Amino acid sequence: MTEASAPPSRAPETAVTPRLIATDLDGTLLHDDKTVSDRTIAALAAAERAGLEVFFVTGRPARWMGVVSDHVHGHGLAICANGAAVVDLHRGGRIVEVSPLERTTARQVVDALRSAAPGTSFAVERTGGIHYEPQYPPLLLDPAAVVAPAEKLLADDFVPPLGPEDTEPDGPDGGSAPAFPDQPVIKLLAHHPELDPDAFLALAHTAAGDLATFTRSSPTALLEISGPGVSKAGTLARCCAERGIAPEEVVAFGDMPNDIAMLSWAGTSYAMANAHPDVLAATTRRTASNNDDGVAAVIERILQDGHL
Repeated sequence: MTEASAPPSRAPETAVTPRLIATDLDGTLLHDDKTVSDRTIAALAAAERAGLEVFFVTGRPARWMGVVSDHVHGHGLAICANGAAVVDLHRGGRIVEVSPLERTTARQVVDALRSAAPGTSFAVERTGGIHYEPQYPPLLLDPAAVVAPAEKLLADDFVPPLGPEDTEPDGPDGGSAPAFPDQPVIKLLAHHPELDPDAFLALAHTAAGDLATFTRSSPTALLEISGPGVSKAGTLARCCAERGIAPEEVVAFGDMPNDIAMLSWAGTSYAMANAHPDVLAATTRRTASNNDDGVAAVIERILQDGHL
């Protein structure tokens, strides 16, 4: 399933008072060194003081949200793993909602990509951490990860060599959750050492697009694979509906293909100056690059003008 299955498109842009800001992180809100500038921190705080909610909507897993968790004030929610997890940043990054990728489906995707693109290696992102194959590149490896073939990591009966102390501290009931076997898969990652990133994405759509949602946010040939219908846009739409916020009251920011569905759904969307060509083609508004605080610049203008 491609990201074309996002929620219905927005109505034509009109002058409305915004109620929610939805922003991607890497390449959008964060500088290239993964920091949040003082200007951006001030703009986020001013937005919340003015009554605007701010949602961080990212491909990052919950455990990588420390970079912004100190800069939330009111609601403290983030949409992580490209929509597969909703996280409460005020409660230590506790996952409060999961849209999993079923293991049976994940195994089918692995089989399809191994056949279509020999040399592909995989990582499995679960609610409690990441696990990966021996060939998976040393991007951001976890010393606590289980290293094994993807078929084994996704097997229904696989029990990893973990001790009783290895539990997830924030299970759905607020207590400890069982370690690895019962943690839902929230994202499958597929890396190819030679293919062009966009060509790899297109190949994956052809080979297995009917099984799952495929996207990418890395400059390398690294695909992010979620359950069917799972996207930043879908989860953001659901969270907004729960709060009575309409699409036209949302301002969204992004820079990579995994942001396109969200940018298409929001009433007003901005592509960063450093955005991928497909993102630039999908949006009509532009702001400065992430390193030049493009998100902060728009927030400042909204607060000054009082409308979009």
